[in-house]
Amino acid sequence: MPLDFLKRRQGKAAASRSSAPEPLPEEVSAQDYTLTLHFRAKSSEGVRIKAGPRALAELPSMLVGLAQGEIEVIEPLPMELAEAAPLIAHPSEAMQWLNAHHGHGPVARHALDVLEHLDAVDLAFDTFVCSLLHGEVDTSGYPEYNAVVGGVASHWDEATGDMIVRAVVGWGGKGVRGDTDRIAAKLLAGVFVNILAHGDVIGVAPAERPVPAAGRGGLVCAHCGFASAHERAFYCPKCGMRLLRG
Repeated sequence: MPLDFLKRRQGKAAASRSSAPEPLPEEVSAQDYTLTLHFRAKSSEGVRIKAGPRALAELPSMLVGLAQGEIEVIEPLPMELAEAAPLIAHPSEAMQWLNAHHGHGPVARHALDVLEHLDAVDLAFDTFVCSLLHGEVDTSGYPEYNAVVGGVASHWDEATGDMIVRAVVGWGGKGVRGDTDRIAAKLLAGVFVNILAHGDVIGVAPAERPVPAAGRGGLVCAHCGFASAHERAFYCPKCGMRLLRG
């Protein structure tokens, strides 16, 4: 009987030891995940070109010899899509951006994503003509991070009605590559030379761009039906015709 009593006490002590909580570990084995996005862009001075009936139609020819793929023309946004922006933090603006550009190819969408993030292109008044200028695309057709995209961005001078054309290039995404900046600078110079080769060039203009004014928007162009995105506009951002005021 005494031995049985000792066995019961030893069993209770062992059970109490087994139910004691284990100490929490101070460190946990973990895998790290990091994504670094690096966007860059370059823009030239503006070149003043005399307005004409084929001024806009001749913009794609300024990329001949430099474009490595399809040349796409992206027109200014209508007033109902004026707030479109590739910002995932603002769902309504991102949805407008997707609705406005879903018909463009992956190179054009990538170029707009980079250049609009950096404010190098503003589709409130710019007409943007772009293509892949250097590098490779992935299996989905989107440029790699070190590929250079871009072309020419044009708007109409509110004072004279002349067309101001700039060379614009951009690149970036996941990763950084040092020689891309040098390649982009060379391509920017090539596009700028092509702009200067246009037959109706008047001269080099400051790189300033018009600033949209506050308000509900400007007039509707009687020529092409485009609604101006800013009420101070005297010339249609899309076709360059003078807006008729009542």
